[in-house]
Amino acid sequence: MHELSVCLSLLEQVQAIATERDASVVTRIELKVGPLSGVESDLLRNAWPVASAGTIAVDAEFIIDEAEIIVRCSACKAETLAKPNRLICADCGDFRTTVVSGDEMILQRVELETA
Repeated sequence: MHELSVCLSLLEQVQAIATERDASVVTRIELKVGPLSGVESDLLRNAWPVASAGTIAVDAEFIIDEAEIIVRCSACKAETLAKPNRLICADCGDFRTTVVSGDEMILQRVELETA
């Protein structure tokens, strides 16, 4: 389960942010995860309590927003929604597309309490 190592890396980032801002507690963490990111959101949610145990983020609310897959068509230049196993243009049906969104995992927000 590589989601645990993803959580541990995320926790390093969150702790660095908290240290930089002299925070004593992390209260909320928000992520944006796309279906093409290689990370399973449910497994990430399950791994978070293990990764955050004993840290300043142990009681943080852990929110994951699911990103949609958006592709840009090389033929008609439209940006349309797509499905994970069907990255075609919804406007013209062409298969020559580029993923614009849906392959990311982004730390969107960290809420902290300072002393």
